[in-house]
Amino acid sequence: MRHLIVATLACILAIASQPAAAQDNYWLQIAARPSAAEATRDAENYAARLDGVRGFRIGSGRWHAIVIGPFGRAEAERRRRDLITRGLVPRDAFVTDGESFRASFFSSGSDRPSPAVIEPPRRNATEPGTQTPAEARRAERALSSEARREVQAALRSAGFYDGAIDGAFGPGTRRAMAAWQRANDHAETGVLTTTERTALLRAHRAILEGLGMARIRDDEAGIALDMPTERLAFERYEAPFAHYPARAEDDTARLLLISRPGDRTTLRGLYDVLQSLEIVPPDGARSLRGDAFTIEGRSAQILSHTEARLADGAIKGFTLVWPADEETQWRRVVAEMQASFSAIPGVVLAEDAGFAGEAQSIDLLAGLAIRQPDIERTGFYVTADGRVLTSADAVAGCRRITLDDGVEARAEAVDPGAGLALLSPLEPLAPRARAAFRRSVPRLGTEILAAGFPFGGALPAPSLTEGRLADLRGLDGEEDVHRFDLGIRPGDAGGPILDPAGAVLGVLLPRPGAAERRLPPGVAFAADVGAIEAFLTANGVQAQQATATAPLPAAQIETLAADLATPVGCWK
Repeated sequence: MRHLIVATLACILAIASQPAAAQDNYWLQIAARPSAAEATRDAENYAARLDGVRGFRIGSGRWHAIVIGPFGRAEAERRRRDLITRGLVPRDAFVTDGESFRASFFSSGSDRPSPAVIEPPRRNATEPGTQTPAEARRAERALSSEARREVQAALRSAGFYDGAIDGAFGPGTRRAMAAWQRANDHAETGVLTTTERTALLRAHRAILEGLGMARIRDDEAGIALDMPTERLAFERYEAPFAHYPARAEDDTARLLLISRPGDRTTLRGLYDVLQSLEIVPPDGARSLRGDAFTIEGRSAQILSHTEARLADGAIKGFTLVWPADEETQWRRVVAEMQASFSAIPGVVLAEDAGFAGEAQSIDLLAGLAIRQPDIERTGFYVTADGRVLTSADAVAGCRRITLDDGVEARAEAVDPGAGLALLSPLEPLAPRARAAFRRSVPRLGTEILAAGFPFGGALPAPSLTEGRLADLRGLDGEEDVHRFDLGIRPGDAGGPILDPAGAVLGVLLPRPGAAERRLPPGVAFAADVGAIEAFLTANGVQAQQATATAPLPAAQIETLAADLATPVGCWK
């Protein structure tokens, strides 16, 4: 009897000691990568600053999880909050039970025991406990249309399928299933068994864990869709958008629901305007066809997907912005939103919704910052087909150059020594005026006007600044530079210096930087007509000569300047 009591007590103590270990089966997943090489590289980077970093292949095939753990559930959640707050892991890190983990591909050397995870052995259809192809087909026929579409979406997410998500398991879907089976060491039947389908879907759903994907209905915008409610929350309306920014201040994720009345002209205008926003980077695919458009943007910081469609006099769609280092999750969220998007008939956001009153700004569209050039200068037309002369600094290091109305241009020629650049528009232009140059030497003290855009795009026409010719040479005796008594801003550089008859006397050059020479206010320099003609001739442009000498009325000078000058934007 005594031995029975001792044995029973030992069993009780052994069992009592197990829960802590048994509960240590939760992991903090901090990233997932489509290749082992990429995942290993990132795991090594995390391991350099975090303890207990592990890597496991996810059951669906190509994806590899980078995790920390294992922990108890409460500890895993605490670690998640702490590491996100300290900026050591992405905001989309989430806690998982690791059921989809398979082979380990990385360990940082932690002393914690790893879970019993092994590579699934190659199986064939006759192995005990597996379904035969006929049994798998019978199980497949019982799937709902929604479940069949999810299988296709999972195959697409895993990189095996690029066809339509229609629930029809045709030849394309069968090939994708066979490729998935081959990649996961299963018999290639082209029909997933229940076990295989479960593994595929588990990995597919794991990418969205922690986001709180749930259906929302916005009755003001007239839109319903699934969105990541744990990460984004409604903030305000500001037509034509409903704003859903990130819950965390340092998270760049954001959702805009697009809703407004309109027609095809309105749709085209919206397509153009959206591409001017900072949240829609200029790099990326975009398409406008008939009654719909899509825009993708990508930069080193963010990824952006926008789509909208015109139906029954209403334009509706969405823009999803996401951190650039979370592309896999971004694509999944976009796919979920596309599949669930529904326009509520007869409801659009009021055009005055969220009217900002005195808080309005020309640099904002519905509360969103409009992307601005990195450098803003002035140029002016020198040929009938719209080629533009400007200062060399206007195009230094530019990835993209724009003229008035966003017309794109390229730098045809640049002479850093003369400080001049010649631009060619990428689409045909027919300027209302082109420069006529005064060849004769002007008198010292001649009154002049500088035409420029010192305030960037804030004004629709160039500003005219009065000044006078102070010297026919530069301060160091340069023969090809004139000095003027003239107050200018950086945006004026590249603009024309006009005499009273409207003839061009030079191209305004940027003021020297403080490191080069500190000059008093009101000192400006311009490349003279001789330097301009030499530069244009060398690049196949015949400079037009000015013949008129009679001073023009002020109104005519203003009209000439508006027709002649153009803003030049440099986008880096």
